[in-house]
Amino acid sequence: MTAPLTPTLHMVCGKIGAGKSTLTRQLAQAPATVLISEDTWLAALYPGEIHELPDYVRCAGRLKQAMAGHVTDLLRAGVSVVLDFPANTVSGRSWMRGIFEAAGVAHALHFLDVPDAVCKERLRARNASGEHPFETTDAQFDLISSHFVAPAEAEGFEVVRHR
Repeated sequence: MTAPLTPTLHMVCGKIGAGKSTLTRQLAQAPATVLISEDTWLAALYPGEIHELPDYVRCAGRLKQAMAGHVTDLLRAGVSVVLDFPANTVSGRSWMRGIFEAAGVAHALHFLDVPDAVCKERLRARNASGEHPFETTDAQFDLISSHFVAPAEAEGFEVVRHR
């Protein structure tokens, strides 16, 4: 008899171009695991509406409100969730903590610790491919990255570091 799987909330932290979406697709290959991608949902719900950081903040905030209960319910039902939402600020991680604590499940915070130069190189390649729903300039990368806060031990997350 196979041991039952323990539902887990997988979160990702890393700058744009660090490889968060690539990692989340890999993590979502595990049995009884679903991937929920912020970019996919934002592109579907707000087509052509997100051009600047304030647009993203407004739309992402609405999406988080709508998704929190749903993700909690999935976890309580025994399904692991890979949340491809950036856990890049203390407040963002706090929102995610509320989900796994409400569900009473395990968690893993995957921190992609990648240098800015590598992220920008990947970002330019992603922009050129046209496969991603949003394009990000170097200036936008710098602005968004100025808000990035690496996870601190005091926050109490189970951190899995990826370099």
